Amino acid sequence: MLRKLITGVVATVGVSAFLAPTASATSTGGFVHSGVVHEAAGSRVPTFDGLTELMIQRIVIGDDVAASKYFSGKPVDDPVREQQILDSVRQSAVQLGIDPDSTADFFQAQIDASKVVQRGLLAYWAAHPDKAPTSGPDLNVIREKLDALTTQLLTELVHVDHLRQTGLRCTISLAVSTTTGDIRHHLDRLHREAVQTASTTVC
Repeated sequence: MLRKLITGVVATVGVSAFLAPTASATSTGGFVHSGVVHEAAGSRVPTFDGLTELMIQRIVIGDDVAASKYFSGKPVDDPVREQQILDSVRQSAVQLGIDPDSTADFFQAQIDASKVVQRGLLAYWAAHPDKAPTSGPDLNVIREKLDALTTQLLTELVHVDHLRQTGLRCTISLAVSTTTGDIRHHLDRLHREAVQTASTTVC
């Protein structure tokens, strides 16, 4: 319900109304970077904009993963690879000073979101072969991109660690960021569903 309400408001007033710096940030020459509104005085107001952008980038890469698996015949699920990712981010979380369980849960949601895209596209291509890709990207190259995004996502999780623990404020901030991200990237229904899946463990 909250997400639907915010979606309606964003559609009415425009994305810029939510992406613009706050009044105090504007008056002091503030700017937005890496999911944080910075003010000239040095204070910082965290948002989920940077995290959401990276989440969406990872979801969109799911298109390439699906295309690769369409040609290779590899299954969507890859338990060994998934466990390697989760073990790695747990270790990184400890080093970064954030909760390893919460971090692993977040990345499990990102993996699940990619599977939403992969399964959706593979089912569509099976039903409409004429719409299927004509070539499959190298999965190893794709995984290099995903590994780079993992590093960036971990950095953003450090930035928003406190915001994730603020209850309703977290929920509202996340809804605004994901809704504006959906609109900015012109996501279709399948990819919007993936964004919702990726967001489930943020707050």
